[in-house]
Amino acid sequence: MTERLPHPVTGELFASPVPPGAGWPGDPATTDTAVATTPAQVEELAAACSDTAALDAAVSVCRACERLVAWREEVALTKRASFAGEPYWGRPVASFGNPSARRLIVGLAPAAHGANRTGRMFTGDRSADWIVAALHRAGLASQETSLHAGDGLRLTGARMVAPVHCAPPANKPTAAERATCSPWLRRELDLVRPVALLALGGIAWQSVLRVAREADWQVPRPAPRFAHGARASLEAPWGAVALFGCYHVSQHNTFTGRLTREMLLSVVAEFAAA
Repeated sequence: MTERLPHPVTGELFASPVPPGAGWPGDPATTDTAVATTPAQVEELAAACSDTAALDAAVSVCRACERLVAWREEVALTKRASFAGEPYWGRPVASFGNPSARRLIVGLAPAAHGANRTGRMFTGDRSADWIVAALHRAGLASQETSLHAGDGLRLTGARMVAPVHCAPPANKPTAAERATCSPWLRRELDLVRPVALLALGGIAWQSVLRVAREADWQVPRPAPRFAHGARASLEAPWGAVALFGCYHVSQHNTFTGRLTREMLLSVVAEFAAA
């Protein structure tokens, strides 16, 4: 067991990585949550989840990708110097937000020192600053900042999901890792039954199209191409689903001006109105 350090909001002491059921704010799992250790078990457990609460719990303890498990836990132990006094979540990061809103924001994977540290999607880094402020402006989030789990943020009109739930080395999951994680996203779509999807980046866009085909949705052919501001219409068993494309809120895109706040706000507003 590593040294236990205080959570920035609650002050409660936690080891890094955080054991399931230890009391971390928003932890969906318990000590009894079943753990997937193979791709086949991911398929089985995802299919068995009857609601998003069960899905979030199963996702948050998954250990099916050996490379990702080793990386996320190494980061949780070594840490970034500026966060050396904090515990790191160091587990897969479950989806976050209101499943009843039927609007899904699809990212890529947790950031090593963002969601992998805080245990919540788009929390604790500059990407979070951008996307949550835009969601708040559109009326989809209760506040404009996302700093720590337990900070009071609620996504009232959307839910954040990811094709890969563990922080990958160099922010690049392999094709095999994306395939192993895809049953979680496929089950998420089945349970939430979204009417709108916002894909942050080309990988998120392609992941949505791939999982939609796996779920027997009607996807246009040729496949819609990703671009900032792109829009496509998919047909799910429950009806039409609007897919919106937006450059990812990565520091590379926001620092270079490839994605401006005005560009982000415009797409998020369309997504919110769909």
